[in-house]
Order: sequence, then C-alpha cells, then structure tokens
Amino acid sequence: MVTVSAQFRQILGIRFFVGDADEAVARMSSGGLLVVPAAPALKNLAHDSAYREALQGADLVITDSAFMVMIWNRLKRDSIRRVSGLKYLSSLLKQPDFYQPGGSFWIMASEASARRNSAWLLRRGIELAPSECYVAPLYGETISDPALLKLIDERRPRHIVVTLGGGTQERLGLYLRSELNCNPSIHCVGAAIAFLSGDQVLIPRWADRMYLGWLFRCLSDPRRYMPRYWDARKLLSLMIRYGSSLPDTLMSAPATTVELATALASKNISSTPTTSQ
Repeated sequence: MVTVSAQFRQILGIRFFVGDADEAVARMSSGGLLVVPAAPALKNLAHDSAYREALQGADLVITDSAFMVMIWNRLKRDSIRRVSGLKYLSSLLKQPDFYQPGGSFWIMASEASARRNSAWLLRRGIELAPSECYVAPLYGETISDPALLKLIDERRPRHIVVTLGGGTQERLGLYLRSELNCNPSIHCVGAAIAFLSGDQVLIPRWADRMYLGWLFRCLSDPRRYMPRYWDARKLLSLMIRYGSSLPDTLMSAPATTVELATALASKNISSTPTTSQ
C-alpha cells in the first residue's frame, strides 16, 4: 500500500504530487488550488518570487513537465510518473459537476480561444452560459481583478478552470483562492483544452504519453515555441544545483560548466536534454 508521503516529492522546494490523474482529481474534490507548472516557467523559480509563492501556496502541484521528471528520475534514481495537464483535464471532465448548469466557470486567454473551447465543450455535452466564460485581461506583475471576483462570488461555481499561460495562471489562481468568498476547486490547466479544441495544435494522446507535446507545438509554430523550449534547458542547471531544495537566492547564478559536467557524468544523464511542455 502506497503511503501518503510516497505520493509526494520535494523538487526545487515545491511539493509535487506524484500519483495519477484520477487521484489528483479526487484530492481536488473539496476545493483548493491545483497548478501544472511546465519547464519554461519552472526555470524561473530562482528569480520570480511571485511565481514561487504561487507554486508553494498551491494545494496540489502535479508533474506536468516531462523534462523535470526525467531529470529528477536520473538524478535521484527515482521513478516518479508524469501527469500532464492534458491527462488531468481529461480526467477532470469526467466529473458530473461539469454537466450541471452553473457547475463550472472558465477563464480563457482570448475571445477566439473562448469561442473554440466553448464549442468543443458543447460537443462533449458541457454547455457554458456567456456568464460562465471570462476572457482575462493582460495581467501585470500584481494581479487584481475585482470584476472577476464579483462574477465568481455571484455564481459560486463548483469548479474554476484557468486556461492562461504558465507564470500568469498560477498567480491568478492564488489570487482567486485568497480573495473569493467561496471555496471552489481552481484548476490551472493552461493550454490543455486548446490541444483538444483546435485552438492550438492537436496533440495526440500517444504523443502526450511519450513526452512529445513540446515537439508538436514547436513544429506548429517554430518562431513562437522553439525559443521558449530552448530556454527551458536552464531547468537542468537549476535542478542539478538545488535538487529538492528551494533556490537560496532570487539572483542565483546557473550551475557552472564544471558542476554540470560532474553531475551529468555521475548520474549518467544525457547532455542533450529533451524539453517538455
């Protein structure tokens, strides 16, 4: 029997849940904040204090980043599993609450995304009223959205699904959990629904299982996604230096070439990493 402690790992100071998607959905049934940090955002932990606060303050953090999972398993001789935002959303949408009027409230990145995602949900039998879909403004360094709080407090949905970009949605989720007068389950799933609705490139389930979602995104829009995933390589240096510990300074320097080479040799990690969404 798996113990409670065995279902979590402390990685870069963040308590990650390493159970499966169905278990994660069950844990979120009583409310709280779930986040699915990906490698391009995780690499900012050392200097983005608001993002760190959001991840540390979440009730459940799942292992969406295949790159992080692969590095961790090699460094620690572990065998944790990846639970992608796509897989989590697929499990979440099996919940009966989503098929009840007023059961969910969705925060979308744009009007176009809202139309496509709402149409896809409708085909699945989830009909959203206009008041249950909110197009988020461009948030700055400090998030404040009284209009959104008012909408949610009036409707009191069972679930709030946030489909914004990494680095923003986690901060918004923490803001909502702190400021709302109700206690919904807040699921920050990023682009997961976009991969299903056609708002972004379709990622087949086999590709998601094989950690290839990043490749599909890069091929669909190289100028947009290739620099993002190339930049995510910095996560390797961060994990080699800190492992399970929170980076000790917001201005932490990356690991040196000697540190990287020594760690790669001792742990037998390939020097050419494959990044994940």
